[in-house]
Amino acid sequence: MRYISTRGGASADFGAVLLGGPAPDGGLYLPERWPQFTDDEIRGFAALPYTEAAYRIMRPFIGDSFTDAEFRADVDGAYAAFSQESVAPLREIAAGRYLLELFHGPTLAFKDVAMQLLGRLFARALKKQNRHVTVIVATSGDTGSAAIAALKGLPSVDVVVLHPLARVSEVQRRQMTTVPDANVHNIALQGSFDDTQNIVKVLFADAAFAARTQLTAVNSINFARIMAQCVYYFTAAAALGADSGARAAFVVPTGNFGDIFAGEAAARMGLALERLVIATNANDILARALATGIYGAGAAQATLSPSMDIQVASNFERALFEASGRDAAWMTNAMKKFSSSQRLDIPTNVLQSLRARYQAGSANDGETIAAIARAYRECGIIVDPHTAVGLAVAEKIAATPRAPVVILATAHPAKFADAVAQAIGKTGEFPSQLARIMTLEERYTVLPNEVGAVRSFVLERTRNS
Repeated sequence: MRYISTRGGASADFGAVLLGGPAPDGGLYLPERWPQFTDDEIRGFAALPYTEAAYRIMRPFIGDSFTDAEFRADVDGAYAAFSQESVAPLREIAAGRYLLELFHGPTLAFKDVAMQLLGRLFARALKKQNRHVTVIVATSGDTGSAAIAALKGLPSVDVVVLHPLARVSEVQRRQMTTVPDANVHNIALQGSFDDTQNIVKVLFADAAFAARTQLTAVNSINFARIMAQCVYYFTAAAALGADSGARAAFVVPTGNFGDIFAGEAAARMGLALERLVIATNANDILARALATGIYGAGAAQATLSPSMDIQVASNFERALFEASGRDAAWMTNAMKKFSSSQRLDIPTNVLQSLRARYQAGSANDGETIAAIARAYRECGIIVDPHTAVGLAVAEKIAATPRAPVVILATAHPAKFADAVAQAIGKTGEFPSQLARIMTLEERYTVLPNEVGAVRSFVLERTRNS
């Protein structure tokens, strides 16, 4: 299996993609060809344990970078600590409406599904190569804690996490900043998530710095994240197929576009879907892009669903590349224009292709609170504000008759206790691991929104420098 850049200037195997972050030309890696599964194979996933289905779905992406035994061991290990054996259970909340619960991992967010595997693959690959790397992570809340949980204590890795100061929940912050391991370094940046993400991109583009620090990434720009996240689309659809016989619509709370692009990946591998629905909060750049054909970034707004407070969705480049018929020349030019102007006029043929696959909607904070309250009142369940955005948008879409609607439940509600309390007057169950971190000492450094300040921090704190 070879991988190509969305901008046409690079090719690599899975091992290089795993450890390399963005492609050298600034693009994002995608498989040269998508693996294919038949309808019968997909239906068969319903009878398999999650780990076995995951192994079969992901194995074609690995090539000869790892042996069958190595990869199987890492898949089994990744999901052993999840509180649910099924890893991503489906929960029916109304006739034809389901939550796909993705928050049963160590940090209680969907990022664990990919990150627990990624950490193991990283450790194995680095040991084989006798290398040390610096992982740099821009996070809007959950990716950072999931990366830290997966990589803490590894002798071959330094982890540098940038979160936007005062723009993540207290629980999200403490999940990152109370980890005592010496290889974990936290930065609270005086800016937005988009600012943290931009600094990471600039540091990767600095070839000398990236080489000196052996820089790599575990954000959803790393294709291994997409690979791992596409699995639960297959397992959910397989489980539903036995009951309904209808294609499912998946409603995905969306920030950086990685989780929903994993649904496109599954579809390109043979999974029949009714549609993929982009659910955004007030930062509705993606909904506006689908509606108007103009992908235009503005200032990020702070909302009750902070992990989605994103204007520039990095993985949207992957969707644009596929929608353009994999036109790398157009993609390169388009991203260059967007980088300079923060605006991209999507060509008609590309827009039509996107609309054929995606639908989009948004929900403001008032609608988010109302959705949390309605879920508790009508279904007896408590959801976090990101999942609530999905629920609110699901109410607005026109689903095909009999098509089941699956809303991705992306985080445990206890991680956003203030929003939950605002909606229903109480916080609900507080897991023991979250209660414990509220009493621990925090370690983080506040830095200005300057590339130079972050560059100096990385050079001072990490072992490769």
